[in-house]
Amino acid sequence: MKTAHMELPLTYLARHGETAWSLSGQHTGLTDLPLTEVGEWNARRLRDALAGLTFAKIFSSPLLRARRTCELSGFGSRAEIVRELVEWNYGDYEGRRSVEIRKERPDWELFRDGCPGGESPQQVAGRADRMVELVRSVSGNVLIFSSGHFLRMLAARWTGIDTFGARSLMLSTASLSVLAYGNSKQPAIQLWNDTHHLLSSKEDQRELGKVLAEPTIPELESEIEPSLNHDRATNTLIRRYRKHKEAV
Repeated sequence: MKTAHMELPLTYLARHGETAWSLSGQHTGLTDLPLTEVGEWNARRLRDALAGLTFAKIFSSPLLRARRTCELSGFGSRAEIVRELVEWNYGDYEGRRSVEIRKERPDWELFRDGCPGGESPQQVAGRADRMVELVRSVSGNVLIFSSGHFLRMLAARWTGIDTFGARSLMLSTASLSVLAYGNSKQPAIQLWNDTHHLLSSKEDQRELGKVLAEPTIPELESEIEPSLNHDRATNTLIRRYRKHKEAV
């Protein structure tokens, strides 16, 4: 007699949409910034990406950027706010860019050195461990809305990767990732940093074009390459929007 195969639960990770500081490359820990217009547009695209999926629990950081992304994705009414999901406390480095910090500390690495006046990697890893324990206590799939550096640490702790190794897990705004289990029930990463939902239909691109026409992205109407401060998906849409204008 064959034993029925039981699928192990999945944990979906949604990074919040773009903010002014994620755009400028400034470290945004506990500063409670709203989403930009592009960030809100991208957050709405998560709704389509998550459509049809069933979740036993939905958890969100209490920070506005994560809660708003959760709401625009269609899960605001079901989300449980969990303090452990806040972004890394950057302490004295809050609002500063990595390039500025490395002028003073050339060998500085967040996932190794932490932040003076803020959290150490060990402290953030401790919060991530508590989230892993919470998620694994749920019978069913889980959806989490949080911030980039914390989600990278969470993925590292889920899989048993060394804390410093989380520096290699790059994560775009409004991206989706999935934590899962391998064939031997070994914790694994099934999907990482997926942004295909941000590059959907022509109608969506025209909608984003209206948003991008705002002066918040001045290079939109110029011939220079899009800023490296934007995430990859937004830069691609900027280029597509320019081509669309040329064809009109």
